[in-house]
Amino acid sequence: MQMAPDTSNLDPVVLELGHLFADAGYELSLVGGPVRDLFLGRVSPDLDFTTNATPDEILAVAKKWADSHWEMGREFGTIGFRKRARSGVVLLIEVTTYRAEAYDPESRKPAVAFGSSLEADLGRRDFTTNSMALRLPSLELVDPYGGAADLAAGLLRTPGTPEQSFSDDPLRMMRAARFTSQLGFAIHPDVHRAMADMAGRISIISAERVRDELVKLICGAHPRAGIDVLVETGLADLVLPEVPALKLESDEHHRHKDVYQHSLQVLEQAAALESGPEGPVPGPDFVLRFAALMHDVGKPKTRRFEPGGAVSFRHHDLAGAKLTAKRMKALRFDNDSIKAVSRLVELHMRFYGYGDAGWTDSAVRRYVTDAGPVLERLHRLTRSDVTTRNQRKADRLSFAYDDLEQRIAVLAEQEELDSIRPDLDGGAIMALLGLKPGPAVGRAYNFLLEERMEHGPLPREAAEAALRAWWARQPESRAPANTDPGETASPAAPNSTGDSTTPDS
Repeated sequence: MQMAPDTSNLDPVVLELGHLFADAGYELSLVGGPVRDLFLGRVSPDLDFTTNATPDEILAVAKKWADSHWEMGREFGTIGFRKRARSGVVLLIEVTTYRAEAYDPESRKPAVAFGSSLEADLGRRDFTTNSMALRLPSLELVDPYGGAADLAAGLLRTPGTPEQSFSDDPLRMMRAARFTSQLGFAIHPDVHRAMADMAGRISIISAERVRDELVKLICGAHPRAGIDVLVETGLADLVLPEVPALKLESDEHHRHKDVYQHSLQVLEQAAALESGPEGPVPGPDFVLRFAALMHDVGKPKTRRFEPGGAVSFRHHDLAGAKLTAKRMKALRFDNDSIKAVSRLVELHMRFYGYGDAGWTDSAVRRYVTDAGPVLERLHRLTRSDVTTRNQRKADRLSFAYDDLEQRIAVLAEQEELDSIRPDLDGGAIMALLGLKPGPAVGRAYNFLLEERMEHGPLPREAAEAALRAWWARQPESRAPANTDPGETASPAAPNSTGDSTTPDS
């Protein structure tokens, strides 16, 4: 790796801003990740700068120059700007006054004190690779802590002692694991040791900040290495305890690895199956990757020792889905992500009922319907869940899944598999049976949905005949004339979503 940053791709806007501050009598430096990325040959639209100007002075210099600005970080000395580059790319710029922060060990937030020295500001940053600056507009590299050498060596160190750094901001321990995943860096032994000793301090960090670092880690180029760091240092025991718990288990399907190593391999294999930007699962895809990591977390809870020494994990898919949803809720994930990941965990074993004889058309329809919007991810998760060294077994499973996907494709050409509905909607059901909205309509709707699953699309006349025959067997059909069958007290069967409400017509 080069030992000097490549500034040839630096946007002219950066130098413009540097000249503005210099003309006003202030220092300005590009700092942190954007400088590191110049060494790596990358350019980011998010640019961080540091200066000896105060927030009010920053605004005075750049407010008219920028397209827009925001002041949400003012109490921390940060003013944000948005500026459209000549290339048309919108640059997000943050300019922060030199800091000399004093942290309260028991607080989640730093007590900010402004500083007057660039070198001192760099010394309070997380790692040496992020403690480099490029003075503007001269483009002089400032690297007092050997960040360029560490970058070349692929090593994560802290500018000061790691104990002081992690005491100042415990989230930096999560960042170390994240950079291992994103950049493939090794962690200096002193840093690794401090992380293990101080892992408990992560408990003062908000769930949202931990979640954001975890997402970046999972979506990195080397997520297996990042997860290993979390587990080795004990951080995972606090932020993702279901994963280190897997180290205690043995998997009866994959005897050559414990469940922990198997899960990491599935994570790697799932990431490798992501599609390009125009494909069905563009990578990096957090939902697929996290489901791959968590797919077997139900095994510790469901482990049973059978006669003869065998070990079983019955219904670990259902248990794992519940554990996954619970952990994601604790980490403040959005509901859509929780639903998608836990659904994948719940369905990851469904394919193993697909024997040599294949499935009936109705079983294939249910597989597609149950997967819903995560079907393409489920394809990839299921294929990734094969880590056996037995090539014959691996080939057999792969061929079987090829066959299932082909069955799905053939049925999809004949039917609308992605939106299976009964052949009659709620309005038609009520008109045919003379019902008002109520539980009986929901049960009729579910009956027709089952017919659709079992037999595929039916002509309208056949669907109506089947519904009349079903209704003739229901006690409501024989209700006295003065009784409204739509308001009967008979219990209603749940519909396909688990509710007993009348479906929309």
